[in-house]
Amino acid sequence: MKTSSVLIVTLLVAAPALAFAQNAQPDSMHGMDMKGTISPATKDYIQSMQGMQDAMKGMTPTNDPNKDFVMMMKPHHQAAVEMAEIYLKYGTDPMLTKMAKDIISSQKKEIAEMNAWQAAHAK
Repeated sequence: MKTSSVLIVTLLVAAPALAFAQNAQPDSMHGMDMKGTISPATKDYIQSMQGMQDAMKGMTPTNDPNKDFVMMMKPHHQAAVEMAEIYLKYGTDPMLTKMAKDIISSQKKEIAEMNAWQAAHAK
């Protein structure tokens, strides 16, 4: 798959998740008391997405599309790993369990590849 296709697919998958996480934050629920209504899994998913958003907010773009892509994708991939780990903690569906394990494996590999790329392009 071409890099541009991978980026497009990534953005299409990430956008709804980001919107959900942003809108599902307990402090952004427009005064609704969410105590006791959010499952532990959902709370953990939201916390993971918030961590990704916080990491991305603290970034300073370099205006180099290569460096910015890697810089911004790393927290996205880390959040995917965390969410898959959360699924393994709470989920029960065999197909989704396999998917979560595959996500953990592939995303960790890609994070390592991005770390290596960043080290090689640190200038």
